[in-house]
Amino acid sequence: MKIISLRMERQCLIRQADEQEYIELYRDLQPGQNVYWNGFGEPPVLSFRASFDDKEFNRQRQLVRQLIKGRFAGGNLGWIMREDIELFAALYRKPLTKPTAEQLKVLELIENMGPLNIQQIKEETGLLVKQITPILHRLQEAFLIYEDQYDGEWDRGWYRFGEVFPDYHLERYTRAEALKKILQRFAYRQVAFDSSMAKAFYKLPEKEIKAAAAELEAEGVFVRENDCFMLASDREILNEYQPKPGSFVLALHRNDFLVKANEHFLKEHFDPFYEKLEYDHEPLQYLLIDGEFHGVSVGHFRNGPYDLNDIVCDLPEAEERKREIIEAVCCVNFGKHPLRFKGKEI
Repeated sequence: MKIISLRMERQCLIRQADEQEYIELYRDLQPGQNVYWNGFGEPPVLSFRASFDDKEFNRQRQLVRQLIKGRFAGGNLGWIMREDIELFAALYRKPLTKPTAEQLKVLELIENMGPLNIQQIKEETGLLVKQITPILHRLQEAFLIYEDQYDGEWDRGWYRFGEVFPDYHLERYTRAEALKKILQRFAYRQVAFDSSMAKAFYKLPEKEIKAAAAELEAEGVFVRENDCFMLASDREILNEYQPKPGSFVLALHRNDFLVKANEHFLKEHFDPFYEKLEYDHEPLQYLLIDGEFHGVSVGHFRNGPYDLNDIVCDLPEAEERKREIIEAVCCVNFGKHPLRFKGKEI
């Protein structure tokens, strides 16, 4: 219970963060992402964790390039803080070692004529949009170009990366060095974690994660508790720590930090509850109840309110908290009610 309580406290889910606390939290939970499915083109958010409108706060940070867009963690879009460019370049940059003629053509065009949007690239090169888009993504993964998304508009300019960020050295850290720094942030916000959690969130080889964690353990930064790692300083904190009271239900979207870090567990644990249902049962949101995952809303994603077909829950006292659980799901689904609770029509 101590670990769960301290984790919820450091996730700012017991007491929401002010702006300075939020900036520190965001740094540790990078890369930031927007709300799964319905947040495309919008700023990243840390749902339920801010005492203010963090979507608008991050929109302003995008505008002044304090948050920058890139492809991280398995090629997924995300937002990192400008000061951490070198760190995330070490983790995720994929150098363009064998460029194609089309890739070189687009890169040279942006270097000589940029910024350019996709339509301008199409006009200059004669390539189709479906050809240009993957080329841009690959150049983006190599940190050769930068997509300047500072609002929700589609007409975005692509720049040479070094033009926008000339003072950054993309080879400042080795991946091992960067991983050791990142894992300390991860440990602070998770309190205790295993390598599979870090692998699920960062989408990096588990072998490398284990090696970095072992080095930190050898240096006295980490200690091992059973199969988990934690900061050595946290072992002492937990000895004196008094768990904070907290009873809550939160429906977390699939891009949420805690969901992403527990993807492997959530799939393995909850799949058997809904995989044989006769109606659409894609996981929509996962239910964090008093700091632990105990359920999932299932249905079908749509543009607009989703189909909320059921709420699956393994909580022994689920019926006693049924109203609270349903309200939490409705809260993140524009007030729409689920059709069922644990298979029974509502």
